[in-house]
Amino acid sequence: MDEGKEKYRKKHLIPSLKEGDEIDDIFVVEIKKGISQYSGGYRFILLLTDSSGRTIEYIYWGGGDEEKVRRIYDGIKVDSVVRIRGKVSQYGGKLRLVANEPEIIQVLDEEQYEKEDFVKPARMDLDMMYERLMREIEGVENPQIRELLERIFGDATMKRKMKVHPGAISIHHNWIGGLLQHTLEVLDFCKVTEKNFPSLNHDLLVAGALLHDIGKLEEMEVTTRIKGTNEGQLIGHVMLGFLYVAEKIKEIPDFDEELKSKILHIILSHHGKNENGSPKEPMFPEALAVYLADEMSARMAEIIEFVEISRESTEDDFMYSRRQRKNIFLK
Repeated sequence: MDEGKEKYRKKHLIPSLKEGDEIDDIFVVEIKKGISQYSGGYRFILLLTDSSGRTIEYIYWGGGDEEKVRRIYDGIKVDSVVRIRGKVSQYGGKLRLVANEPEIIQVLDEEQYEKEDFVKPARMDLDMMYERLMREIEGVENPQIRELLERIFGDATMKRKMKVHPGAISIHHNWIGGLLQHTLEVLDFCKVTEKNFPSLNHDLLVAGALLHDIGKLEEMEVTTRIKGTNEGQLIGHVMLGFLYVAEKIKEIPDFDEELKSKILHIILSHHGKNENGSPKEPMFPEALAVYLADEMSARMAEIIEFVEISRESTEDDFMYSRRQRKNIFLK
């Protein structure tokens, strides 16, 4: 770090902020909303985020020197880490951060903050999880499925990506290695289903569980925050995964056409319903099992995370979840 440059650590997550709090903390800039004039001069608005995945609006009330305010605004880039000094207020039922000139927003250099303050660290050992994934592939008896999975997950680049990639931007498994953890959870739930319904094809369940979210590797990227890529926004992980696996299957000579269709169908149907983003709905038992396992892993992670974060910001017994549109019991 350059001499004289102070290093900053994150103090409070956005969900823990309360009206009236005086803030001196660091955030990531998610969106810049532009400069506008008001009665006292010029202001600009930013949307800030942190590792909680939540956002809060920041309003800088500048003076009458438009050029001065614009210089501050232009010096801030999307994904910048910024030090904010201001106060938490409420407007229209929402909390926001406000600051008045001369409280200057400070853009930090990379060496002035720790990236793990903005992307949650792994919850489980990454090497052990990937080793387990490879052992599951070794247990696959169908030679074509095993070759497909080995081609994909035996690749060094894939291993590196899977060991760090999050499972989502904010809803569930939004931490380093979250995608790998979620993938193994889906496989575990599939195994429970197989135990109760032994007629299910084990190898197809393994393929479906390990490949269902493979498109998320292209749907999201990690900088100072987890964010969607252009491909992710325009195409989505369901179709990205379908296209990727379809190309990998082409590399294997004489791959069984019905097996190919079943694997690709599981990827296309793993959100369960058309309105949830699935081009197809599950049409055979293994596809239904993967969909339900995916739902279980995602929804359990979501509600547990909601409860843990909410407990830090309230002593109430309940907290309203906007996403779930209901109260969640926190005790």
